[in-house]
Amino acid sequence: MIVFGGEIHLKKGKEFSIQRNHPWIFSGAINLVDGELNNGCWVKIFDSKGNILGYGHFQEGSITVRIIAFGAHEPDQNFWSKKLKKAILQRKITDLPSSTTNAFRLIHGEGDGLSGLIIDFYNGVAVMQAHSYGMHADRFNIANALKEVLGDELSAVYYKSKSTLKNADDLQDGFLVGQAETPHVVLENDHKFLVDWVIGQKTGFFLDQRDNRNLLGQYSKDRSVLNTFCYTGGFSVYALKAGATFVHSVDASARAVELTRKNIELNGFDSSIHTCTESDTVSFLEMNGADYDIIVLDPPAFAKHRSAKHQAIKGYQRLNAEAMKVIKPGGIIFTFSCSQVIDRQLFYSTIVSAAIQSGRDIKVLHHLSQPADHPVSIYHPEGEYLKGLVLYVS
Repeated sequence: MIVFGGEIHLKKGKEFSIQRNHPWIFSGAINLVDGELNNGCWVKIFDSKGNILGYGHFQEGSITVRIIAFGAHEPDQNFWSKKLKKAILQRKITDLPSSTTNAFRLIHGEGDGLSGLIIDFYNGVAVMQAHSYGMHADRFNIANALKEVLGDELSAVYYKSKSTLKNADDLQDGFLVGQAETPHVVLENDHKFLVDWVIGQKTGFFLDQRDNRNLLGQYSKDRSVLNTFCYTGGFSVYALKAGATFVHSVDASARAVELTRKNIELNGFDSSIHTCTESDTVSFLEMNGADYDIIVLDPPAFAKHRSAKHQAIKGYQRLNAEAMKVIKPGGIIFTFSCSQVIDRQLFYSTIVSAAIQSGRDIKVLHHLSQPADHPVSIYHPEGEYLKGLVLYVS
């Protein structure tokens, strides 16, 4: 049963975005708050005439309400189960899970109508991450619904939100259902990877590059590959399995380098065709970039807030220009941005600027994005965060 903390009444004209199914209500749109609202509580949302618009989680801040259910129909005790079943059905349409892939995103926030919630599934273990106090408050209900819906397919639910909700008083990472050891072996397109949701970044693995790693494999046979910002070595494993002559993995983090080594060994490759280096990427490119046929540029988000947007653009420009300058003639660059505040057109324009700076003849072979298990609601275009290009450099 869902208990409501109060009501939110909007200013006149501020209901239009909700009627178009956008899930965020900003603080400036609110006219009246009825009740004593605490961070994470459920609220009923009304327009200026008193018509019910939907239901959501309240949280102090710029995004004051995240709408979880649109319309007049009040969420019932089966709400979470129904949402999960809908998401699972969508994944099954895209053949997830399968005999070759048992790691995928089960819930992708607004893309699955659950703003503030991420759930990644790793070979029987669901790792849940809350990005709102409302999802934190509902974590036990969500975990129970996962157990109900997935049944024997689920061995454990791990909750990991310390890094995303730093000020929650009662926040502890840990298992809500069952137990599982880390590192945990998963399959992605028949490639093996170790996942550690306890100490790893995000939920333990970057599932959003699955399709793009597969595409890299198609280009890697008989080519030398440099994988920068390698983290778990995902692109490196795909390149080696596809027949790359040599792969060099680079990351500034010693932990990432060690994790890459373990994943390379897990897939049966050794130091004769792969090596790891702990290094800053731009410095490494300046010294060694001319040795490679393919360069992968997959940095962490350069801009997590709009205030960092300008510096992020400069960072992407410098990084890509350096790779373009040094790569072998006929080389291929896979370049990405996961900064949500850098939209697709701005990223493209930044890469064009880098190309002009490099002075090389460059063509676009592919426009890349996130896979189908990271869906984007057509009403919430902000959900498209991963942008990528495959470039041919003459």
